[in-house]
Formats: sequence, C-alpha cells, structure tokens
Amino acid sequence: MIDINTLNDTFGIDGEANFSTIDNDLIYLTVSNKYADARICLYGAHVTSYRPHNSKEILWMSPDSIFEVGKPIRGGIPVCFPWFGPHKTDPKKPQHGFARLMYWNVIETTSTTDGETLVRFQLCSSEETKAYWSHDYCVELTIIVGQTLEVSLKVTNPSDMPFEYTCAFHSYYKLSSIENIAITGLQGATYHSQLEPGEFIQASPKIEINKAETRHYHNTEATCVIEDSLFKRKIRIAKTGSKITTVWNPWAETCALIGDLPNEGYKTFVCVEAVNAFDDVIILDPKKSHTTSAVIGLEENFLPPSITSHQL
Repeated sequence: MIDINTLNDTFGIDGEANFSTIDNDLIYLTVSNKYADARICLYGAHVTSYRPHNSKEILWMSPDSIFEVGKPIRGGIPVCFPWFGPHKTDPKKPQHGFARLMYWNVIETTSTTDGETLVRFQLCSSEETKAYWSHDYCVELTIIVGQTLEVSLKVTNPSDMPFEYTCAFHSYYKLSSIENIAITGLQGATYHSQLEPGEFIQASPKIEINKAETRHYHNTEATCVIEDSLFKRKIRIAKTGSKITTVWNPWAETCALIGDLPNEGYKTFVCVEAVNAFDDVIILDPKKSHTTSAVIGLEENFLPPSITSHQL
C-alpha cells in the first residue's frame, strides 16, 4: 500500500512537487515550476501532462482512457518495456510490455539550481515481473520538467547472463487538427509500414497524414518537429539511444475499434515515438546499461545542442 503522506514527507517539494490521488485513486505527482506544469502518474511512471507556461498543453490524453490498475493509460507518454508492440511468441502477454501496467517506486525528487524539477522512478525485477519476463533487470526513468521535458529510460542488467529487450516512449502529441500539421526531420530515412508491404524512403521533407499510418523509420537519430499551423507552434522532439522513430495515427476506422479512444480522437493527436526495436533491439551484456532519452518542447525553448543540459 502506497501512503500519500509518506510520499509527500519524503519526496514532496513545497510549492513545486506534490503527490495526490486522482482518476480512480491512482497516485500522481504534480509538478509546477517557473517553466512549466506537469503531471506524472506513478502507475506506469506515465507522464500525462506537460504544459510550458508560454504554450497550450503539449501532450494529448484520451478522454476515454481507463484509469484502472491492470489497464494501460491512453495518451501522454506510455513507457513500453521490455517489449514494443505484441509479445513475439505469446499474444496473451500485454501489448507493449508490463512496465506501463505497474506502479513504479519514486527514488528521487530534486529542484535543480536553474529551477527545473528532476524526478526519478525505478522498476526492478520481482516475482510479479518474472511471470511475464524471466530476466533480472532494473530500470530507472528520469524525468526533468523545465523549458523542455526530458525523459530518460536507463535499463541495467545486474545478472551474469545477457538479455535482449525492446522499448519505446509511445508519446502522444496534442494537435489543433491532423489536417493542420506536418512532421519534418525524417527526409531521406528508410521506413517500413505495418499497413502496406515493402520498404520505402521518405522523399518529401514533410510527412502529412491523411490516412491511417504506422511507419517505423530505421537507422535514424534525427530530431523531428511537428509543425501546427493553427496552433502556430512547432513541437520539437530530439532523442538519443534510439535508432527507430515510429509515426502513428490510427485514422477513423481503427480509432472506432479501440475502446479507450473516442471515434474522432485521431483528428487531434499524432504519435512520434523514440523506439528500440526491429533492427535496433538492445542486447544488454551483464552489468551493463543502456539509456534511451527524448527531449520534448517548443522549438523556441530549445537551447542548442538539444540534449546537453543533463548527463542522464
């Protein structure tokens, strides 16, 4: 049983970081500092909101999301681990792994010298996780709320045997409308689509979405930008430790089949995901770690180079 008072006594930061129960008594950490407001659910270590003070909300949440232990949260930034997509041999195991279906432990909250808020969560192997995945592991998720939102997933193999895993930040971005946006940064990259056979090259500098898309761009660490003409903003997504970028929108027909998405939901979000999967599966040797990071924010809030403010 997680005690809210103990969490606040141990990890709360007066006027900046506070724990409370929201959404069917799930436990959240609410962060508010001089740069932005954010909300993180301890169930799944799931960022559900990030709003810089000079902008609308950056992340999209489904109004039909089922906030219930045992069910994934729809929207925000789900953490997919230790597999991305369906399990490769057992379809009964949960889509995108079990990490988003478990409470994570808070192990640190810090107010940094420049006014950002750093939070670290941890999820390590247990009898519960070994029912899904037999390996010993320890995962730390570091989240830094500031002018940008930094998320960093560090996976460590404490055992004497190597293991492999796949993972992703399955991030949903809030749009004025899908017809008003274009995604840049992937020109020249090779991709495969789950919806049509073959391998393709991104010829155009802009990806415009006008039908269902599940594209996996290979061998790319490029920064992507979502340009939204009606919101008059550009959301920049930089990453390290990942060579796959997935772009997903279910469009109308698939959206209508997904119970925790409203039928018209596809019009106001797109997923641009930092992924380790396909030809970027991580093989982790004993006592080694791998870190996958993403930095998200408004174009004007980035200070070059994009991933340098913290060594995660």
